[in-house]
This record gives sequence, structure tokens and C-alpha cells, in this order.
Amino acid sequence: MNTTVLQIGPLMPALEAALREQHEVLSAQALTADAPLADRTDAARVTAVVTSAPVGVPAAWLPQLPALKVVSSFGVGLDRLPLDAARAAGLPVGYTPDVLNDCVADLAMGLLIDGARRIAAADRFVRRGDWLNGRYPLTTRVSGKRMGIVGLGRIGQAVARRAAGFDMDVAYTKRRPAEGVAWRHETSLTALAEWADFLVLTVSGGDGTRHLVNAEVLRALGPQGLLVNVARGSVVDEAALVACLQSGELGGAALDVFDDEPRVPAALLTMDQVVLAPHMASGTHDTRQAMADLVLANLHAGLAGEPLPARAA
Repeated sequence: MNTTVLQIGPLMPALEAALREQHEVLSAQALTADAPLADRTDAARVTAVVTSAPVGVPAAWLPQLPALKVVSSFGVGLDRLPLDAARAAGLPVGYTPDVLNDCVADLAMGLLIDGARRIAAADRFVRRGDWLNGRYPLTTRVSGKRMGIVGLGRIGQAVARRAAGFDMDVAYTKRRPAEGVAWRHETSLTALAEWADFLVLTVSGGDGTRHLVNAEVLRALGPQGLLVNVARGSVVDEAALVACLQSGELGGAALDVFDDEPRVPAALLTMDQVVLAPHMASGTHDTRQAMADLVLANLHAGLAGEPLPARAA
């Protein structure tokens, strides 16, 4: 295709190579919302934008790309994509749902098991030689417990199905009850947290869910409860999380995402009741390749004026 693609931020090397093979690629890695694209003479040639969920696209850039036909994003996060502006302009925006559901749900369960059984902390215990001085403290059983899920979308439902294999009682909260599921819908997040042993976050990020999990919710989850976050760091009030962990009002946390990645609150680094992962939930070879393939499929469909396989706007 004789097209010019604007790449915003880094992408996986195989995807970058595929883009360069098929298109003229311009890099916007050094640009910000305060650096107008109009200052670049090549902006008028751009027919597509490829970005990622953590980077997104400044809404102010869309009017500065007069030939733009499609935005294709690597990831499922939508909070940094200019969806309203794109809808107003009739511009299709693609993303990569479904192909990462299983890997994210797998990691959620892994974090949950680690957080309850303290596997990573036990590994450190052995490596330090502490086992020579005494037995490791008792931990929390996983099977047969209560799991509350915040946001029962594709990933939330995949987590719930895995919980069934551990004989867990599952309930969830979201704005409206999910269709076609047997799990109990709870309208109150605080009530769900008070009921649950494990609270798993799979809800979307953005202004509507910022600090949805606050001190009240964390205290309701309680000193025996475990918070698992594979959603977005912004969903949790991190200052309240640290305070509740330090005071013992919350039993533990297993976190794959943070509010200011890759910076993690220093207090969390010293807590053995906290499991920390570097936003790796979809980070398998299989899933990342499937995501890259879907980015290209959305891109080429948009350039051809065809329906996108996975359209967010």
C-alpha cells in the first residue's frame, strides 16, 4: 500500500518491522500534545496512526492530520484514545480485544494464588536462608473462597470461569447486570468488597473509574482480604492502598498495574504481603503476536474503507 503511517511511541519489534515493510512510517515518539503536528511538513501525508494503549493519541492531533483514515491501537485500554473526537469526525479507531483475554485472566489467577499463598515471599524466604531458622508462616487457602469481580467484561468473565475450577463463589459489580451469566450481580462495590475474600479488578480505566477502589472499599475488603488488579492503576487510590496495607486494614494486594508506571510507590516495594508485576498480563509470545496481527488487520481495513475487525469507535 502507498500509505504513510504515523507511529506514536514504541511497539513490539515484529510489529514495527511489519509496518516498515508495508508502509512509509513516520515516528512521533518525541512529540507531545504541546508539539503541534502542523510544524511537520509530512503530517499532511499521514493516512493512518498506529499507537498503543499506554501511549494513545492526543485528541488535538486529529484535526492536524487531514488525510487520516484510521487509528489502530495495540491494547485494550481506551482511556488515552480520542474516541469522542474520532466519532465526531467519523474516524474509525481499532483496538485489540478478545485475543488477550485468556492470558490476562491466567495472570489474574496467578497473582491471586501468589497473593494468598505468599509464593513470591516464600521464595525470598528460602533464598535468604531464613528456612534454616524456622518454618514459613501459614498462609490463606484459595479453593472454596469468595471472589468479587469489578467489571464483568470479557476478561472478568474469563477470570470467573477460572474461579469455578477452584470451587469459588463468584459475584460481580458493574453498571448493569451482564446478560447470560449465572453469577450474582451486586450493585454496591463496597458491599461486594465486604462479602469477598478476593476482589479482582478487570474494569476499564478512564475518568469514570478513577480511584473507584478507595479507602472505604479497601477497608470493607478487610484485614483478611486480597486485592488483585489487572485493570488499570488509576482504578485504585494508591495512597489509600498503601495506608490500608500499612495499618493492617487490608490483608494484601497483588498488582500488575500502577497509577504512574513504571514508577511504583516505594512503600509497596518493602511489603511481603504485596505481589508486584510489571504490567505483564498480556505479555506472552502468543498473545502479543495475536495483538500485532489484529493491529495490522484493523489498520488495513480502515485504509481500505472496510469495517474494522475490532472497532472501539
